[in-house]
Amino acid sequence: MDLFPRAWGTLQEAVHSLDDAQWVSPSGCAGWLVQDLVFHLVIGAQDILITLVTTTDAPATRDAVTYWEPGSPGDGTDAESAFVRRGASAYSGPKSLLHHFDDLAVAAGKAAAAADPATRVETRDEVLTVADFLTTYVVEATLHHLDLTLHLSDVDGPPASTLAATRAIVEGVVGRPLPSEDDREALLFATGRLPAPAEFTPVALG
Repeated sequence: MDLFPRAWGTLQEAVHSLDDAQWVSPSGCAGWLVQDLVFHLVIGAQDILITLVTTTDAPATRDAVTYWEPGSPGDGTDAESAFVRRGASAYSGPKSLLHHFDDLAVAAGKAAAAADPATRVETRDEVLTVADFLTTYVVEATLHHLDLTLHLSDVDGPPASTLAATRAIVEGVVGRPLPSEDDREALLFATGRLPAPAEFTPVALG
């Protein structure tokens, strides 16, 4: 639970540090600009808020590792990517997108802080504890923080603690060690954001 506010908070700080030109720089998500990524984060913040109030007495069906269903990295031509690009381009400019992101990201952070870690919630037709659900968002926030900064050397990346935690989750998902001792590099290789060594097949987490 302590890692979620760190991952989510540092990601918000990174978004706030962007200048106008950086919003239209490439991101680490294939086919997405930085503004497209931030719009995707708006959707993520909405998901956090919706899921945290969708409580249930049903038993958990997934945990922070088994929640993920690895697939092949996308190329940005899918319908979801097209929707994200249209949504991002509908804003009048970075300030209006940042304002919307701020409203939802701050609210999601407050809702997470107030949630009982043991409560069970429903999302994507699965049941997780709040603690496990927020751990999935440590992974989500950390990977997208890497996406945000992949081509922006003057924007701070995710903290070492969330990189290490995300690496541990991804290794649990793929069932093998990742191909680098450096956590940042390992995650970029493992998820196809950078070309992986020949013996490792990258995965998308979704």
